[in-house]
Amino acid sequence: MPSRVPSLRMLRSFFTDGSLDSLGTSEDARSKRHSTSDLSDVPFSAVRKEGWLHCKQILTKKGKAEDREDMLAWIKVIRENSKAEGEDPGFASQALINKKLNDYRKVSPAGAKPDSSPKGSRGLGIRAEFLKQTGTSAPRSPKQDAAVTKDESSSQKAPWGINIMKKNKKSAPRAFGVRLEDCQPAPDNKNVPLIVEACCKVVEDRGLEYMGIYRVPGNNAVVSSLQEQLNKGATEINLQDERWQDLNVISSLLKSFFRKLPEPLFTDDKYNDFIEANRIEDASERMRTLRKLIRDLPGHYYETLKFLVGHLKTIADHSEKNKMEPRNLALVFGPTLVRTSEDNMTDMVTHMPDRYKIVETLIQHSDWFFSDKEDKGEKVSPIPTQ
Repeated sequence: MPSRVPSLRMLRSFFTDGSLDSLGTSEDARSKRHSTSDLSDVPFSAVRKEGWLHCKQILTKKGKAEDREDMLAWIKVIRENSKAEGEDPGFASQALINKKLNDYRKVSPAGAKPDSSPKGSRGLGIRAEFLKQTGTSAPRSPKQDAAVTKDESSSQKAPWGINIMKKNKKSAPRAFGVRLEDCQPAPDNKNVPLIVEACCKVVEDRGLEYMGIYRVPGNNAVVSSLQEQLNKGATEINLQDERWQDLNVISSLLKSFFRKLPEPLFTDDKYNDFIEANRIEDASERMRTLRKLIRDLPGHYYETLKFLVGHLKTIADHSEKNKMEPRNLALVFGPTLVRTSEDNMTDMVTHMPDRYKIVETLIQHSDWFFSDKEDKGEKVSPIPTQ
């Protein structure tokens, strides 16, 4: 063992610049007795006896590794004996390893070829290979540790942040050319589209006595402008907008909405059933069959049809002023409401009278068709006669 224990200051000086001059000449004398090339063969007992600082001095001041394997063997001996002495490897062995690596790079031949063994770690330096074998990592500065911690915390929060952004970016549904269940709902009835409620409200507030309401078309440019605005996902409609003051524009907007529905109001799968029911000769049976078909419509379609027919009934009740009796309204809305998504010319010609008649009948007897007395267990009113 050395005659005296080196101070902490001496140790730090050794690990930063590899110098042991301050340890005294007694250590220098003993270092000359050993060959650096034999260091990798020094047993642990010899290191304990001579002192591992003495072995480090040999390596630091005179040692020149002969090849890659020799260097790795030196590093391994230093690492193991540092742990045996209870030292902090981040302070002692790592500092010495870093210095010896620099020394090795200076004396290595310029044209030396890397290890070509298939089992070797190609492309890895001695330091990286040793750290990989020992399962340790290179020391990091406090700034690097803080950066790594920040990156890890950011990666943990990333999925949550992305989900929030996606939710915030979700826009309101379009108004035209989408299924009823995908439309922006009205505030008071979630099964009725907002656009339908808004148009009907404008007409009822200002157009009940307007002659020819729904028969006179509105300005196409203004109608298209409103459609584009509503298709951008408006969650509210400003009825004070100048474009909403023209009754003909609003009535045309409502008709355009139903005309552009990908699934018609009477639905594709029930279209032929409605046509056949309308042709039943017995009046009572015809009415019962039509009523049952209406009740079997999906929720959004039933509620929207009920709302629209109630609105058309209100318009027809003022027919003395506006001249829009149930039949006139049926001529306007029949082809728009009672149709298929892929309407062909043959159906349009052969089924046109049925379409008119179905809508006219619904307007005339809207209270009976859409009464909820049966749902409440109350007695249903008699079937109306034609």
